[in-house]
Amino acid sequence: MENIETNADDIIENTTEEIAEEITVQNTADETTAEALQETEPAAFVPESAPKIEETPLEENASADSTVSENDGEAEESAAQQPSKPADPAAAIEAILFATGNSLKVERLSEVLCLSEEETRAALDTLKERYASDDRGICLTELEDAVQLGTKGEYYEYLIKLAKSPKRMTLSDTVIETLSIIAYKQPVTRAEIERIRGVSCDHALNRLLEYELVEEVGRLDAPGKPLLFGTTEQFLRSFGVRSIQDLPVMSPEMMQDFKAQAEAEAEEDLKVRVDV
Repeated sequence: MENIETNADDIIENTTEEIAEEITVQNTADETTAEALQETEPAAFVPESAPKIEETPLEENASADSTVSENDGEAEESAAQQPSKPADPAAAIEAILFATGNSLKVERLSEVLCLSEEETRAALDTLKERYASDDRGICLTELEDAVQLGTKGEYYEYLIKLAKSPKRMTLSDTVIETLSIIAYKQPVTRAEIERIRGVSCDHALNRLLEYELVEEVGRLDAPGKPLLFGTTEQFLRSFGVRSIQDLPVMSPEMMQDFKAQAEAEAEEDLKVRVDV
């Protein structure tokens, strides 16, 4: 009986060992098969001509879109701010000169209106033609390279009635002579004026400065740095000339007359001083 039980235990033990060996062999075979399959698995097919796609981070794409949008916005804003040429340049010039009230350089008008200088001058000619008719009371005054609106001289008697205390310029012969020397010799120093006239010009020069017919235009590069004087736009306005080049040519006879009058004035001053 004991022998039977022993044999039975041996059989069970042997059977168990065989089963364990089979399981071990099966596991080893499965692992080997898996490794073989992994090594022999074909790679995914990629055609040689397929374009290479580069991945771009979302943040960079968003930044690029934002930059493009900002540039487009700035371009639109710049285009909106850029003024265009006026449909009627002559009317635009009229409005500018009326609002300014003073003379303006032709170059400055060209910049404001986005026109070339030729286009601006053509518009000024058009404006002058419009004012030339008898039913207009204003005119276009040209002063060197500047222009200004003014009133026609035939209506002065009506305008003066509106002025409480109109400033009238009273120019004596002495003042006119001094002004003539400055107009034809400018820029000129006080000493040069007195040398030509032969007498002091302090009074005449001060009167011309007061009337704004002459002004200081700089200093001579000489010992003492004497002041230089020249005419103003008010001078051109008052005498109805466009520029200094439009002044009549001074003849030698006129210069002799000036000198004779200056000598007579000097003798009169000397006589007054002696009597005193």
